[in-house]
Amino acid sequence: MPVARYPGPVVATLTTAMVSIGLLVLAVRFGWLGADVGRGANFCEAARGGWVKQPANALSNLGFVVAGLAVAWRTRLPQCLGDTLPRFPGLATGYACLVVLLGPASAAMHATQSSLGGLLDMTSMYLVASFAAAYAVTRWRSRDSTFFWLAFLLLVAACELIGLWDREIPVVHSAGNATFGLLLVVAVVVETTMWRGGRARADLRYGAAALASMLVAFAIWNLSQHSWCDPDSFVQGHAAWHLLDAVAAYLLFRLYASERAVARQGIFP
Repeated sequence: MPVARYPGPVVATLTTAMVSIGLLVLAVRFGWLGADVGRGANFCEAARGGWVKQPANALSNLGFVVAGLAVAWRTRLPQCLGDTLPRFPGLATGYACLVVLLGPASAAMHATQSSLGGLLDMTSMYLVASFAAAYAVTRWRSRDSTFFWLAFLLLVAACELIGLWDREIPVVHSAGNATFGLLLVVAVVVETTMWRGGRARADLRYGAAALASMLVAFAIWNLSQHSWCDPDSFVQGHAAWHLLDAVAAYLLFRLYASERAVARQGIFP
């Protein structure tokens, strides 16, 4: 029997990648994002001359583009999406496009060190953390796509508002970073609660690997701003943070796609 394949997710995600990267290149070339105000300069890499201020930190964001395309490549095969994702039409493709957008959005800050670039970087972080938290809560509460999108949009809006608070916070620096981390903790706690309660079956190796990748990335994120910092090196710890986060984003999708509902629990609408 032939395996069903649908090109839509790949087309949508590839289009998102091409358009977003193209717009970023134009924005960097023509200064659309504004002047260099040193945004992101605290991530060690010294600003260089030319178009791209922090080449290692900027180019490493291509990892998100690759991860998003990898998600889309699997999404084109409905039989690889498990029992739960198909209950939310378009969600897997939306996640693939979102992961792709993390790349150009983060690169916008590192390439220009502009204020608007920094805003794009933070917004992309809010998007992925809000997705993880909203999707976890939606399944936990046995709700539908409408609930997911409302929760997702409300969380993103809340992150944007909290991110306006400009006080320095130990370790994570800003309220925006703290909110990003808090939403990921919420997602982990809710996912763990569901699995331990026997409400769904999934390949937890993907979840463990995604969490491990994020924790290692966070450790490198901190060390690379202090003891591991070498501003003139093209090997940057913050670039490793990007790459490990891209791996975690892909592994998170594999976790979602491995999920099989426990029908007797009746937890899904």
